[in-house]
Amino acid sequence: MIHVIAIITTKPGKRAEVLGHVSANIPAVRAEKGCIEFGATIDADGMGSFQTKFGADTYVVVEKWESTDALKAHGATPHMAAFAAKTRDLIASRVIHVLSPT
Repeated sequence: MIHVIAIITTKPGKRAEVLGHVSANIPAVRAEKGCIEFGATIDADGMGSFQTKFGADTYVVVEKWESTDALKAHGATPHMAAFAAKTRDLIASRVIHVLSPT
């Protein structure tokens, strides 16, 4: 199994717009062969001082894939290319962590 933590920071004030595109794309991603989990998350409220927040312009995608081949195939899908084209000018930065269980 492969885990992915994608930390995406949008241009100021654009997170809601990008998350709309993410939500529209989720059914296609979850239908992909090898997708175990795929969802966008934002900072939880009310967690107190131990929480380090990402901030108002950042969201995190949490993913699990059956294999590296499934993850690579995901990156090459037409719906991900369309998502990238729609959001390219709205994204300030992205950091992708690909992890394997210990």
